[in-house]
Amino acid sequence: MKFGFYTLGCKVNQYETQAMEQLLVARGHMLGDFTGECDGYIINTCSVTAMADKKNRAVVRRCRRAHPEAILGVCGCHTQHDPQALRLLGVDVIGGSAGREAFLDAMEAAMVDHCHRELLDDALRRRDFEILPAGGLAERTRAMLKVQDGCCNFCTYCIIPYTRGPVRSAPVELAVAQTVELAAKGFREIVVTGIEISSWGVDLPGKPALPTLVEAICQAVPALRVRLGSLEPRIVTEDFCRRLSALPNLCPQFHLSLQSGSDTVLKRMGRKYDTARYYDSVTQLRQAFVGCAITTDVIVAFPGETEEMFQESLAFCRRCGFSAMHVFPYSRRPGTPADKLPQQHSNAVKEARSQTAIAMAKELERTYLQNLVGTVQQVLFEQMQEGYFTGHAPNYVRVYVLAQALHNQVRPVRITGLFRDGLVGVLENSALQDETNVL
Repeated sequence: MKFGFYTLGCKVNQYETQAMEQLLVARGHMLGDFTGECDGYIINTCSVTAMADKKNRAVVRRCRRAHPEAILGVCGCHTQHDPQALRLLGVDVIGGSAGREAFLDAMEAAMVDHCHRELLDDALRRRDFEILPAGGLAERTRAMLKVQDGCCNFCTYCIIPYTRGPVRSAPVELAVAQTVELAAKGFREIVVTGIEISSWGVDLPGKPALPTLVEAICQAVPALRVRLGSLEPRIVTEDFCRRLSALPNLCPQFHLSLQSGSDTVLKRMGRKYDTARYYDSVTQLRQAFVGCAITTDVIVAFPGETEEMFQESLAFCRRCGFSAMHVFPYSRRPGTPADKLPQQHSNAVKEARSQTAIAMAKELERTYLQNLVGTVQQVLFEQMQEGYFTGHAPNYVRVYVLAQALHNQVRPVRITGLFRDGLVGVLENSALQDETNVL
């Protein structure tokens, strides 16, 4: 049988889709293009916002219309949160945000008898970490390694703790074994990911902290780069920085979720830190990892956020000097406390504040990039783009060079200028290359 996949949402969803692809191929099936003709289609959904839910349903409708005879399976956070919406759309197999192998079993069975099947559980009762194969079937450069699932933070705007359940962690031995396997397959970089990796270990014997896992992974594959996924700011301590800065293959890029630079808004969001604690994390990282990239997420126009609070948030972001920011207008999410808060903002206010924050984010990013001109960056090259080979430096900045046949190589590049969505440079010790279109 031939299966086509469509994935929405976070890196964990991408990881789990890649795992399902591997499992199906191991069972003797083929993978096809989601837009082409397949026997079965699998849509892995996101439910982080109400807008995400609309996108999920739109993809399901299009697939059902285009392929009325195929078996359509939908899994992920949206189905976990609102399975009835998928029933109404004529989905054949409804899975939740766990039990991927059982979901594939149901897809195979539905191929035979064309009967409707559902595999849903109570996410809040989950206690075991689901083991899935790591890596993907595409060209091997960067692989995600899922080490954790679930979240117990219960921020007022977020539905994910309800759709993913409590924290479950991969044992160190499992994570290391999968890392070594990925290295053997030819991957050059590992991205440690999960729903909330800062909470890794709280459910394991002895409650080990994240640095214990990162040390084990980095030491197991000293020739590979290791990159961390999104971090909760409070995990950054003197011990965290001391231990991780001793790992030469750990990438100096840290994504610290902020959400707001206003203490009042942070409190309404149910975040468990204030701006003083957050800035302390930024300071400690910059002292331990000189020149590191610190990126973040910011939500604007949260219920009750005044113009003064918004400006306060912008000022704090400037003070932090982020190298990149993901800006999101607040999106109401039924089922969360924030959805019922007073002083909800209009779409016009959300759009205006988003554009202002995005403009500032671009300014901060440009400043960070400009400071890299003249430096030498070790770039992991991934693909050709319009005549340039492109890849990422350890700080996750995209770098372009005019060169050929660099796929999956790590090469030193002297940065010569800003270019497109990143930087341009020349291979160190190579002949000068054309640097046209450099900003």
